Amino acid sequence: MRYVIIGAGAVGGTIGARLATAGQDVTLVARGAHLTALRERGLTLRQPEQERTVRLPALDGPDGRPLPADTVLVLAVKSQDTAGALAAWVDAPVVGGGTAGERLPLFTAQNGVANEPAALRLFARVHGVCVWLPATHLEPGVVVANGHPHPGVLHLGRYPSGPDDTDRAVAADLTAAGFVAPLRPDVMRWKYGKLLGNLGNALQALFGRDVPEELAGRIRAEGEAVLAAAGIAYTSRAEEAAERGDLVQHRPVGGEQRSGGSTWQSLARGAGAVETDHLNGEVVLLGRLHGVPTPANAAVQQAVRRAVRERIPAGEFPPDELAKLLG
Repeated sequence: MRYVIIGAGAVGGTIGARLATAGQDVTLVARGAHLTALRERGLTLRQPEQERTVRLPALDGPDGRPLPADTVLVLAVKSQDTAGALAAWVDAPVVGGGTAGERLPLFTAQNGVANEPAALRLFARVHGVCVWLPATHLEPGVVVANGHPHPGVLHLGRYPSGPDDTDRAVAADLTAAGFVAPLRPDVMRWKYGKLLGNLGNALQALFGRDVPEELAGRIRAEGEAVLAAAGIAYTSRAEEAAERGDLVQHRPVGGEQRSGGSTWQSLARGAGAVETDHLNGEVVLLGRLHGVPTPANAAVQQAVRRAVRERIPAGEFPPDELAKLLG
């Protein structure tokens, strides 16, 4: 199979570089300065045990040429960029006729739970991926992956149910590339569990390492309450910890620990958009649909939007300002 990694940032860059090093045919999709660096210097993947640079084809979107029929699309953009990426690729032609949306599998290696239904509106073959992969992308052309001895755990399953032969084939390629890639008939249960864990991403982006424990507990409790009201199953922290075990330990790279999670990285890069409205916002949406108050998650959404709008540096949001939003 051939892989097209749509969004070659922290997660997509790690997956793409590892697959390519394992001998797979990989094309990276990126934009801006990162795309320029990929074309000029290649993608440098820094890991605890080594650093390597891979030179791979790099695009900013479909180039008009038909995609081989054995192509696998891996969607690794942030959730706020999903709609644009799906629209760009759905009508890409495929060798032998038809379009990507009609014929090619799409794997959603993303946080949040809204990407899969959005993709299924346009792509007939959607596969969810629950991502546990500690990586950072702050510098064009460079991705730092701190996971050891494996770079990450990628749970795979057909959406809305699965897995199928495509999941098995992709899991085999990912395993050969060093990942742990379990197949899940209930991949969305794992993604909803991951969603609860990701609710704290916004707090880290606002306050850095000094996240108030009481507030972190409140936003997770609201998340658990809305999932219960909606009748949505999710993995527990104990189940996740038992599954992960020592498979993906955070190790320093170049003497430095990981700076921050995905939302923190977006603020640190000045990306102009973050995923909070698709993480904490998912809790707020479910709360409004099922009559469950979610004031803490709504306040965090508002604070992060202000941080983006006013270009407040990652980790430097005034705590008293969030306290005002919380009432």
